[in-house]
Parts: sequence; structure tokens; C-alpha cells
Amino acid sequence: MMLWTAQEAQQATGGALRGDWSVNGVSIDTRTLAPGDLFVALKAARDGHDFVVQALKNGAGAALVSRVPDGVAADAPLLIVPDVQAGLEALGRAARARTNARVVAVTGSVGKTSTKEMLATMLQDQGKTHAAVASYNNHWGVPLTLARMPRDTEFAVIEVGMNHPGEIAPLAQQARPHVAMVTTVAAVHLEAFDDIDGIAREKAAILSGLEPGGVAVLNADIETAPTLAAVAKDGGVSTHWFGTCSETHKLLSVEAQGDSTRAEVLIDGQAHELTIQSLGAHFAMNALGALACVAALGADLDRAVASLALWSPVKGRGARLELPWKGGVLTVLDDSYNANPTSVGAALSVLAAAPTRGRKIAVLGDMKELGPDEVAMHQALARHEAVPHIDQIFGVGPLMRALDDALADGKRGTSWQNASDAISALPAQLEPGDTLLIKGSLSVGLGKLVDALRDMSDAPATFKNNHP
Repeated sequence: MMLWTAQEAQQATGGALRGDWSVNGVSIDTRTLAPGDLFVALKAARDGHDFVVQALKNGAGAALVSRVPDGVAADAPLLIVPDVQAGLEALGRAARARTNARVVAVTGSVGKTSTKEMLATMLQDQGKTHAAVASYNNHWGVPLTLARMPRDTEFAVIEVGMNHPGEIAPLAQQARPHVAMVTTVAAVHLEAFDDIDGIAREKAAILSGLEPGGVAVLNADIETAPTLAAVAKDGGVSTHWFGTCSETHKLLSVEAQGDSTRAEVLIDGQAHELTIQSLGAHFAMNALGALACVAALGADLDRAVASLALWSPVKGRGARLELPWKGGVLTVLDDSYNANPTSVGAALSVLAAAPTRGRKIAVLGDMKELGPDEVAMHQALARHEAVPHIDQIFGVGPLMRALDDALADGKRGTSWQNASDAISALPAQLEPGDTLLIKGSLSVGLGKLVDALRDMSDAPATFKNNHP
């Protein structure tokens, strides 16, 4: 289906047209651009204008630019705007304005992407659903997601993130959600905030984008719940609380059963039994919040619970891989995309509960952007309740040396300076039957370790419990 005509895009952005064109999608990367996409020449690590010629050669239907790059034909299909980022945001606002979709926006220190994917899985069985891909949740990811939204969308799921104060409110105001969810608030990006209350206030800024009569879905179990409540009250926002402390959206019980997590929850006073195709009490809590969003959107809860059973984590977000290894099987819990004290603790609990015939091993990379207490936060992981149930912990990066020093001798594995060193040394130490957790901040590069283990395995990996 046609996404944008030249005239619609021109009207949205106020830009100058070259040619009469239409596009089926929106792309910012020539490597993933599909024929018929509008190529948006953003300036990021590199200037997207340097790739316009290649994009058009690859079949782009048009390009959104602020100048005509050298080598571009005089009759090339273009939309010329003063600022490409502002032009993308204008497209996103126009796409949001022309749809009748019910929109939910998700933010939080931990669990944004998993919760967004849960919501997309549940809602797509009840109507045409549009959701952010990967972790497109920043100043370009949110407007790009909106600009890609088809006009006949019935449900939309927008992920909203931040690194610094003042980032969330403008993105929420672009998304204009009917439901806004805060998964949790944790010690993440503390180097940019005075304290965790500051993080909570920034997360609560997502409520500023709510449509009239919109609903906030908030975590009742966290220490900053009063801060979230105060922001909601000041904004006159209706709040739905979820967690073990909530009376309306309540987690009653959660337990591991084999490779799955089973939970019993109350949603608006009605009991439901959940099956999640992955281990982790944190997934059950995210699912509870997601179901509270489904209820607030007016969708069918019973159908959503059934659809949830088809969801499983994606690569880098807790996905479980089974690799043929030295005549047996090596199980890898790939949580390599991000790390902070809360999410690492949750991942260690998953590893401790995992059924295995061999050892339970964790490879933990540095947790970044934690501020002046970063060393103490790495050391504190040695006291986590899951550590006694884990056989060995390896560290990757200079900050993880603090954890290495705090571990008892029997738990301490090798400490490596970087992911390349881990790739060189770790595989020889792994045996069939082992279960290996790999988790660290994205910049540590532990995703490369996952890829290396897959390449070294006896045969291609299988993803356990992934739905088609």
C-alpha cells in the first residue's frame, strides 16, 4: 500500500518538491532500504546526504534532503527541507494525525523493548498493528516509527527512550498515546541525573503526551512510585497500577516450569493464567503491565493472554539459543544488548533458575552510564541472591574487575579487558550441557561473542521456543 504521495509529504513538511512520486516505506539506511522507500538523509555518525546517490540507485522512491548532493540527477525525485530531522518529525506528526489508531507508548529503565514486543504480539491478533522495530526509541527512532505508520493502522506501539533530561516529553508529544506505560525506574544513565528520582520524573514525562482522557500504566512495586504518582496527579492523568502491590492489576504468583515461566495475575479483578516462553519473573511483570495496557486500550484480554503464549525474547534481549557443541548442546542466554544493575540482577536470577545438566556460567560486560557510584554498583553484584546458584562468573571490561575482586575464589572466572579477548579464550572452557548467560552494555560488544559461539558450534543454532 502506498504510504506517502509527494503532495502529502510536501504538505506535511512544507518542503520543496522535485518530481511527482509516491513511496511505500521510509528508510534511513541504504543497507536495509527497500525499493520504493523514501530515503531520509539524516546527519548522525555520517551525513546521510553522502548516500543519496546510492539510495536512488538502490531503488529509493525519493529522498528527503536539505540540499541536493553532488551526483544527484536534475530530475531525481526529492523533497527538499531546511532541516532533515525536523522534516522527519513533521512526517511523523502527520502520520499520527491521519490515523485512527489506538496508540500505546512504552518507556522505562528496563524492559521497554520486550514489553513493546509483547504488546505487538498481543495486539496484532486483534487488528492491524504497527510497532517500532528493534529499539527505535530516540530522537530519530520515534519519528521514523511514526512516519512509517500506515494510515489504516488500528493499534500502534511506540517505544520511547532517553539518555539525558528533557528527551522524553518531545517524543511523547509526537506519539500522542492513548495509553502510556512506565515499565520500571532503575539506576540507569545516572551520570546525567542527580538521583533516581530525577530519572523517575524524566520517565513520567511520557504522560505529557497523552491524549485527552488518556491512561497511565505505572509500576506499583518500585521505590519511585510516589514520584510517578505525583506527576500523574499534577497532570490530571488517570492511573492504572500494576505489580504485586496493586489491587487491580496484580501479580499473584510466578514460577519457572522447565524452559517457561507461568504466572497467575489479576486484571481488573479477573484472574488469568499466563504462559511465557522464556524464563524470568521480570518477563511476567512486564507481561502484567502489557496486559494492563491492553485492557486500557479496550482490546480483548482473553485473546491477548492466548497470543502472549506465542511471544519469546528477541536476539540480544534474553533469547535462548541451543548450540550443538562438542557432541552435545550448549545453551546460550543472549542478553547482550544492554545492562544495568536491575537488568543484570534479573538475568542472573534467570540463569540460577535455568534447568541444566551442566554448569551455570555468566559472562558479564561493563554496565555503562552509572555515574560516580559505578564501581560500587559492579561490586554489589557479587552479593546478589542468585550468585550462590551460579558456578562461575567471567567479567569483560575494566569496570567488571570490581565484581571480579568481590567474588569468592570459587566463583571467579577470568576477567578480560574486552570482548575480543573473551572470544579468543572462552570457547575452549565451555562444555556440553553448560548454560551460558551473556550480558553487558551494548558498547562492550558481547553480541560478537554470541555470534562467535554460533559460528564455532557444530551446526547452526536453533532458537528455543521462538514463534514463527
